[in-house]
Amino acid sequence: MARRARDCYGVGLAARMRTMPRPKKTAPRMSDIARLADVHVSTVSRALAGSTLIDKKLRDRILRIAESQGYVVNAMARNLRTNRTQTLCVAIPLAHESGQALTDPFFTDMLGHLADEITQRGYAMHLQKILPPMGDWLPKLIATKRSDGIIVIGQSTEHKLLEAASKSYAPLVVWGGQLGAHRYCVVGTDNQGGARLATEHLLGLGRRRIVFVGDPSIPEISLRRDGYEEALRAGPRGTAVPRVLKAHMTPEAAYEAMRGFIARGPAFDGVVAATDVIALSAMRALAAGGRAVPADVAVVGFDDIAMAAHVHPSLTTVRQDVAHGARLLVDLVLRRLGGEDTPSVTMPPELIVRESSGAQPAA
Repeated sequence: MARRARDCYGVGLAARMRTMPRPKKTAPRMSDIARLADVHVSTVSRALAGSTLIDKKLRDRILRIAESQGYVVNAMARNLRTNRTQTLCVAIPLAHESGQALTDPFFTDMLGHLADEITQRGYAMHLQKILPPMGDWLPKLIATKRSDGIIVIGQSTEHKLLEAASKSYAPLVVWGGQLGAHRYCVVGTDNQGGARLATEHLLGLGRRRIVFVGDPSIPEISLRRDGYEEALRAGPRGTAVPRVLKAHMTPEAAYEAMRGFIARGPAFDGVVAATDVIALSAMRALAAGGRAVPADVAVVGFDDIAMAAHVHPSLTTVRQDVAHGARLLVDLVLRRLGGEDTPSVTMPPELIVRESSGAQPAA
């Protein structure tokens, strides 16, 4: 009886021990990470915030230690302490073209690279599409303090607003064209030089009646038109005077503009399109109008979107290094956030020769 009682007691004790709460493992603190990394707590704090003031090798080592210890950054507390949101805003003003969707191939390419670059630096990305009526969208966006810096994709018609905002707001970087002396920081391709390359390429193939297709009210497109006209002025004897066909950025609008131009009957044997989307739409309109590309009309685009190499005929175009451009945009806005007065950057264009211009494509 006594043995049975002891057995019952033992079973009951074991059951109680199984149901007793186990002591919780103490969450690691920043000071623990500092001790393991043999650095000061402030160094750990900067490294976990992705500060470029900390050497990359040391920053990576601290991050590996923090991860191995299960350390989780309290983002809300950090943001309150540093007065930062750890977010970068990407704004796309579309005053010039409200119908242009973010699924436009150039936008999807640029936004994809920006998202990669921003997240790799430990920031979140806030996307803002700005549609008419425009008003004071930029001052209002700055006043919300939802982001630590703003990257604007395209100047649209907002040059004056960008110039005014840059006087008091430093972490602002714009993808666009160089418009002479302006205050805000710009990253972009040499638009004028790129269009000059495209036009000279067609002139070198014997094309003499070349049309520029695009909307010069947009700063980048205006610069491309200037490059086209510059090349024609320096062209060989028999080169026709410049002709500009205004066409919107959307595929259907560009298609209708080219269809109308063909119907009016002017003679032309070359097209320099302001974008690849316009170039592809022009090729579609030429086919519908019974014109063969490149036998009747040679076509060159601008951007080198992914689709350009896969249409038939494949599209000769001016490449913009969007991946490098996105990296520069993020680097510069973070440097400006740190107090540096960064200069603008102009990237060189590259002519990619394919079938649509009638030249022998490079291997």
